[in-house]
Amino acid sequence: MDIQQKVKEIKQSFHQMMDGATAQSMRQKGLDYKLNWGATLPRLKEMAAELKGDESLSLYDLAIALWKEDVRECKILATMLMPPEEILPEVVDIWMEQTTTVELAEQAAFNLYQHLPFAAEKAYLWLSAADDLPQICGYHVLSRLFSRQMEPNERGINEFVDQALTALQSSNPILRKAAMQSLIHFADMGLMYERIARSAIHTIGLDFL
Repeated sequence: MDIQQKVKEIKQSFHQMMDGATAQSMRQKGLDYKLNWGATLPRLKEMAAELKGDESLSLYDLAIALWKEDVRECKILATMLMPPEEILPEVVDIWMEQTTTVELAEQAAFNLYQHLPFAAEKAYLWLSAADDLPQICGYHVLSRLFSRQMEPNERGINEFVDQALTALQSSNPILRKAAMQSLIHFADMGLMYERIARSAIHTIGLDFL
């Protein structure tokens, strides 16, 4: 099937998932998309599972086409469908540049970016970004990597801790929360990591929740 035709069918199916109250609630929370049908994440996951079962589809091409649509559900679905072993680093960079909401940053981190072969490399790069959204995404990716016991080298430890301390002093509560969660996962990898984390946050007058 033609990819654009499939995208059209997918967009039409969002009409059946429309939840005006959910969409309005998102807008009130600052999750402002050009078009938002208010579809729930479980429904989108079900749709993604069905699409993955269609062997006639190129999931890469479909994900690329969906991401180009300025529609909340299309972009989230793209992160669910994109094969992590196929997306190129430069495409990830473009997607990050075009990420405009915390929800999309979090979904991309959980659905796709944590599974990239170069996940850690991108995450550390995002921690030093000037904008908050890449940083939030980077901390979520590292949280998932740390939870899988993917230990950083000494340089990675130092870079992560330094950036996390800066983030914990940010005026953005969402960024502070993402950094703290990442530090907690970091500490959970073992006693050495816990001591490093506790010692670091004590220097700014904080402790683990």
